[in-house]
Amino acid sequence: MLDTTPETTAAAAQTDALLEVNNIEVIYNHVILVLKGVSLSVPKGGITALLGGNGAGKTTTLKAISNLLRSERGDVTKGAITYRGERIQDLSPAELVKRGVVQVMEGRHCFEHLTVEENLLTGAYTRSDGGRAIKDDLEMVYDYFPRLRERRTSQAGYTSGGEQQMCAIGRALMSRPETILLDEPSMGLAPQLVEEIFGIVKSLNEKEGVSFLLAEQNTNVALRFAHYGYILESGRVVMDGPAADLRENPDVKEFYLGMSDEGRKSFRDVRSYRRRKRWLS
Repeated sequence: MLDTTPETTAAAAQTDALLEVNNIEVIYNHVILVLKGVSLSVPKGGITALLGGNGAGKTTTLKAISNLLRSERGDVTKGAITYRGERIQDLSPAELVKRGVVQVMEGRHCFEHLTVEENLLTGAYTRSDGGRAIKDDLEMVYDYFPRLRERRTSQAGYTSGGEQQMCAIGRALMSRPETILLDEPSMGLAPQLVEEIFGIVKSLNEKEGVSFLLAEQNTNVALRFAHYGYILESGRVVMDGPAADLRENPDVKEFYLGMSDEGRKSFRDVRSYRRRKRWLS
């Protein structure tokens, strides 16, 4: 089993980084500056959280890595993105999948008119290792997501939000990824399902060695499962550190977790705090 304690993983980020984003700038439609000098590192065998509110730039960061920006008239205009030390900015999304990097989009995006199993099999389209290996991996996905086995012949569009999220992650696993970019896995799900999804992410990380970069608004849950975290505000990284340290940071507790030394803050207090955050001064 991988040693994935926060201290070990944070140290590994400096010496064994799979994915490195170095001071990138992203512009949409040639005029709208969305990311401003974002840098981050994803270590081999780690879970790295990209945190921040709606509009902070989390999804744009993931799409910059997976090369999906151009479909939305966005471009990385400065900086560099490397995977295993090699520049990947000019690769197509399909070529990146072959390198071992796959993104699970926000909102799940299953093929609604295909069955659950047909959706899963589409994740293996880049593979050339034969039907036996693909069948074995399909069984592995069903082992992690028993509910998908039960629903394998159902049309994906008629399954629940939680089942579609499981299907989207399972489809990504079918490509045999080394790194998964997971965008807002908790969105629209009940708390119990969120815990289940994150528990499976943890198991995949520990048992299968899959590295994760997950963008998430639910800071509390993300920091419980991640090893390292980056906080984005208005398109730039304003704080980063081991997840255990971020959980105890007074600023993070007060603004993102709604807690302070005096207890839970009211929404009015949080809004007031937003205007005086020390890291943006």
